[in-house]
Amino acid sequence: MKLSGKRAAVAASTSGLGFATAKALAAQGATVAICGRDETRLAKAGEEIGALAVQADVSTSNGATSFVESAREGLGGIDILVTNAGGPPAGTFESIELEAYESALQLNLLSTVAMCKAAVPEMRSRKWGRVVAITSVAVRQPMSNLILSNTARTGATAFLKTLALEVAADGITVNSLQPGYHATERLRELYGADLPMAPTGTVGKPDDFGAFAAFLCSDAAKFVTGAAIPVDGGMNKGLL
Repeated sequence: MKLSGKRAAVAASTSGLGFATAKALAAQGATVAICGRDETRLAKAGEEIGALAVQADVSTSNGATSFVESAREGLGGIDILVTNAGGPPAGTFESIELEAYESALQLNLLSTVAMCKAAVPEMRSRKWGRVVAITSVAVRQPMSNLILSNTARTGATAFLKTLALEVAADGITVNSLQPGYHATERLRELYGADLPMAPTGTVGKPDDFGAFAAFLCSDAAKFVTGAAIPVDGGMNKGLL
C-alpha cells in the first residue's frame, strides 16, 4: 500500500474525512496538497500532516479548478485526486427554494467535474492515476431533510461512473466512497451532541475512513474502478 513518490491533491481537507484522508495518504508516503478557506485552520492542518497548504474554496467550479492547478504547480504534478466538499444546507422539498439547487449542484457535482477536468488529462498522459470522491451514503439510500445533498451527490456518482469507464484502459481508477455516520463537524452540525449510531452501535472514525481511501489509491486496488462503496457500518439496508 506504499505510495512513495505519488503526489496527491485532497480537496476540503482541513477537517473531517478530507483531513483524515490526506493524513492517511501522507502516512503511506505520498506528497500531499490540501485546501481550505480558513487560513488559520489550513495552516494548522498543513503543519500536522506535513502537506502543501493551498487556500482555495472548492464550492464553485472556478475555485475547484484553481485548487488543482495550484496543487499541480506546488507538487510538480498530480497522481491522486480526492474530490470532496462540504454539504449543502439541510431541508425538504417544501422548505428548499429552487435557487438553492444551483449552489448545491456547484458544491457537490460541478466542483467534482471541474477537479477531474483539471487533473485527469495529466493522469492519462502518464497512464496512471487515482480519483477517489467522497460523497455520501445518501446516494444509495436518500436521507430525510437532505434533499439537496441527495440530489447533487447522486449526479456526481453518475459522472464518476461514466468517467471510470472512459479512462479505465489508461491505468486510471475512479471510485467514490459513501460515508455514513462519522464523527465529523458536519454530523454534529446536523444532529447536535446526540450523534446517530450505525448498526454497529458506533459512530465511524474519520481515521478509519481515511485508511480505506488510501487503500483505493494503492496498486493493491488497481482492479477496483467504477465502484461506489458504502463506508457506513451497515447503515445502507439495500441489497445493491
